[in-house]
Amino acid sequence: MFLRTVLHCLWIGSMTSWVRGLDFNFHDSKQIEVYLQSVSKNYSTFTSLYSIGKSVQGRELWVLVLGKYPMEHKVGIPEFKYVGNMHGDEVVGREMLLHLIDYLVKNYGADSTVTRLIDSSRLHVLPSMNPDGFEASAPPDCVFSKGRYNRNNVDLNRNFPDTFSTTASSSVQPETQAVMSWIQSESFVLSANLHGGTVVASYPYDNSNGGSELVNGVSRSPDHDVFVHLAKTYSYNHTTMHTGTQCGSLTFPDGITNGYQWYTLIGGMQDYNYIWGQCFEITLELSCCKYPPADQLADFWQENRAALLAYMQQVHLGVKGQVLDVDGNPIPSAVVEVQGRNNICPYKTNKHGEYYRLLLPGMYTFVVTVPGREPMKKTLQIPNGPESFSALKYDFVFQSNSPTSDSVAAESCTTANHNSNNAAASLQAPHFAILLALAGTAAISRLVNS
Repeated sequence: MFLRTVLHCLWIGSMTSWVRGLDFNFHDSKQIEVYLQSVSKNYSTFTSLYSIGKSVQGRELWVLVLGKYPMEHKVGIPEFKYVGNMHGDEVVGREMLLHLIDYLVKNYGADSTVTRLIDSSRLHVLPSMNPDGFEASAPPDCVFSKGRYNRNNVDLNRNFPDTFSTTASSSVQPETQAVMSWIQSESFVLSANLHGGTVVASYPYDNSNGGSELVNGVSRSPDHDVFVHLAKTYSYNHTTMHTGTQCGSLTFPDGITNGYQWYTLIGGMQDYNYIWGQCFEITLELSCCKYPPADQLADFWQENRAALLAYMQQVHLGVKGQVLDVDGNPIPSAVVEVQGRNNICPYKTNKHGEYYRLLLPGMYTFVVTVPGREPMKKTLQIPNGPESFSALKYDFVFQSNSPTSDSVAAESCTTANHNSNNAAASLQAPHFAILLALAGTAAISRLVNS
């Protein structure tokens, strides 16, 4: 009984110490768990803690959510996420997300930007997608360690379904499946995953099958302009990323790059988010050294703090709303398309009839399709939503509940539907050879480990 009391007091003491401040050090999985629990306990009015699953070795994949309504999705409130430590030996992002949480909870109600971010969106933070890999990594290690992979020796950023390739990857890992299920369970609008090995913001597509998306070596998505804006938002709010010359001879104009133009990646998470999750995601490489000394963490935080905040604010780009019937009932699975942007998987409304569409300011024509009804067409002027912490709100209301046309639902989206020609495998070898010639062996060594 005495021992139990002592241990309970020690646990309470550790919870109290976290509230006083998060130190600039590397934190193991248990320390992160205790820290997140303490945040959730002490800031319970606007935070909530949940797990999306477990790693191979049974470690929880903890997510802290912050928002005015942290426990559940609310219509009109966009969902945002940050994912860190997908590669277990790339550790800076893991710590940056912990310090982001610390900064947000301590400045809510005191700082106007933080307060408006939390009140206007629902922010999910997964500090470590690969806790087993982190525990297997040995500091410091700038280039590579076995901790990159999960416990089954699988690279999680090569483990997602890929619309451009039929090349079989390893069986879907528990960590990958947890994230895929998470993406399907929430209406995420915007996301970023944090890596290390260089300093750059990379955007989709990461792959190509040599189709119309491939233009001058760039695998362009239908929302290429938005992705460039998102990547530049981070790079120019970062203290040095925008210079593009952080890690030796390899340079990135404006501190950004198209993923495929940099190097081909099959089975990546950002393409999966964008194509199947209706969630715009970019990849943020935050450090030349994958596992740098802990005494550099304070500097990394100063470099990234403003950029992390500015990027979250972009969840308010474009337009949002619902598709409703004449009685005001939401219509799920309605197709909401923007003319001139032919997404591989058509964007559909969620179970609440909601849609979110990230768009830069300008004039756009929307076509909304509900099976058996005449499509609805509307042109909207889109303002700069992030300035006001809200996208334009517009509801599409179908005036008749009876079928009036032969229109049908858009084809469901699967990996099989969109592997039109599997040129990916043949493209990879020459593409990699060109990179070798242009960048040199040392640069490629960094690329393949990102």
